[in-house]
Amino acid sequence: MRFGLVGTGPWARLTHGPGLVAAPGLELGGVWGRSTERAGRLAADLGTASYPSYDDLLADVDAVAFAVPPDVQVGLALSAARAGKHLLLDKPVSTDPGTARELVQAVEAAGVTTVVFFTDRFAPQWQAWHDETLRTGGWRGGWSRWLTSLDAGTNPFRESAWRRERGALWDIGPHVLSTLASTLGPVTSLHAVGGAADTVTLSMTHEGGATSTATLSLFAPPAANDRETTLWGEAGFSTMPGRRPGEDPACLARAARQLADAADAGERHPLDVAFGAEVVGWLSRAQVQLDTRTGS
Repeated sequence: MRFGLVGTGPWARLTHGPGLVAAPGLELGGVWGRSTERAGRLAADLGTASYPSYDDLLADVDAVAFAVPPDVQVGLALSAARAGKHLLLDKPVSTDPGTARELVQAVEAAGVTTVVFFTDRFAPQWQAWHDETLRTGGWRGGWSRWLTSLDAGTNPFRESAWRRERGALWDIGPHVLSTLASTLGPVTSLHAVGGAADTVTLSMTHEGGATSTATLSLFAPPAANDRETTLWGEAGFSTMPGRRPGEDPACLARAARQLADAADAGERHPLDVAFGAEVVGWLSRAQVQLDTRTGS
């Protein structure tokens, strides 16, 4: 399968580009970005071509990997799906439930395969932990805490305008919801409370009766940076293993390989655009609650 990469920012440079180059049996056919200059530099670094237009890229690839802000991604992905291209989407697939549903409909009409890149879920240690939690069973609840500092000088995403605008709910929230829903069951109700800066605490009920909480922030003090997801139940506690430093490109490579395998088999991937749109729905409901409480 021949992939085109859309995007030239840090996520494209650090993760998507290297991951697509390393993915076994796949080809990175080229790069397109809104900045022709940056696209040219990234393509040269990756040993591939830079395309002058998005349409030119679509005409020359089988699948598209997106590393752009969500509300840019959804419009480009609609065009790619309608052109019959498979989609490796970033999370969230959109920040609007309506456009997310529109993308689901376009994908179904075109019969293309999709995968949403929830990074943790393509790490082998995450999959081993997840499988063990399913074998164990008896989980009554869990919690997730993900606090980070976007303003830290070493954070490669500190210039990300959409993260600053949307905050942790939309950037970190998709990862946390994906993990908690996969281990405790689909979310059936969700309540959101805002705190300092972009801090948000989510309280959720899952199908089957388990409950969970998540506290998220992109603007936590550096001394408070932390990340943990833990389940509790009849077997005691089980804590999710974290990703290893520098592991993200390998996770992307697995996601791309799984997309190609699902397309070859004519099967839906469990982390497809329909699941991605479901996550957008949960996030949107949380955002409405936060806006209502603040009078926004």
